[in-house]
Amino acid sequence: MQSKRQLHAHSALHGDMAQHQSVQPGQPDGNEPSTNSLRARAHAYFSSHTLRYFAGAIAVALCAAVMVMPSAYVVEGPGPTQDVLGKTGGKSVIAITGADTQPTSGKLLLTTVNASGVPGYPVTNAQAMWAWLDPQQTVMPREAVVPVGQTSEEYANKSAQQMSASENAAAKAALAFLAQQGMDVEDVKVSMHVDDIGGPSAGMMYALGVIDKLTEADETGGKIIAGTGTMNAKGKVGAIGGIRLKMIGAKRDGAQWFIAPESNCDEVVGHVPDGLHVVKVSTLDEAYQALVAIGEGKGGTLSGCTVKQ
Repeated sequence: MQSKRQLHAHSALHGDMAQHQSVQPGQPDGNEPSTNSLRARAHAYFSSHTLRYFAGAIAVALCAAVMVMPSAYVVEGPGPTQDVLGKTGGKSVIAITGADTQPTSGKLLLTTVNASGVPGYPVTNAQAMWAWLDPQQTVMPREAVVPVGQTSEEYANKSAQQMSASENAAAKAALAFLAQQGMDVEDVKVSMHVDDIGGPSAGMMYALGVIDKLTEADETGGKIIAGTGTMNAKGKVGAIGGIRLKMIGAKRDGAQWFIAPESNCDEVVGHVPDGLHVVKVSTLDEAYQALVAIGEGKGGTLSGCTVKQ
């Protein structure tokens, strides 16, 4: 027989086991809200808010989703500059063989534009909207910048082809200019190397760089001179895009003088950064004469851009 104490202990143990065994998996244990409780809370929440509230919340969520979607616009801003008389990636921007090159004391900066939203470089609607508010950026429909349906590979190939053609034309124009000055350039070979820059707008600055490196005169006079413009093999300077942004980049990187295509003057007037002086040119000969005058401290005698009447 078991004592009353033993029976009592056995009964208590049995009761504890029964209590634990009564909790089945998937059932509330008294510490978690029941399904009915959750339903009640949800009902109370939705009952306490109007349809207008939920419509506003949905609208906010949709706006947020739209903001992070790819934009149909291209955002452009001032890009980096590059001294064509210097080096990039350990290589000379302008490499010349077949003739001795001369030391230079100043800089000739080619200017660029950073573009987002072109093939291979997506931009969100939020970024495009922010750019609308930034006076140092421009926003344009993508179809105004690149052909509809152009792939990133096609865009990169076109930019590279334009750059290569620009370099070749600039080299021919520069050597032809030097030949006219009586220099023997028959055996001179010119190659150009710039990382991550495409398009044709560096032609004029390339041509000026070749001339500066092959002549004994130090045309820059130690100054930082920026510029932009296409260059054909006959020495004609052509218009380019994004000149307002390029002037901002030039001023940012220390230039006080900017040589610009005359055909871009309408975009220049009224948009020149404080402290930057713009000189208009239409040929390589004019660009070279402007370079010499600036180097000699006579830039004030040069013609700038004016509004056409």
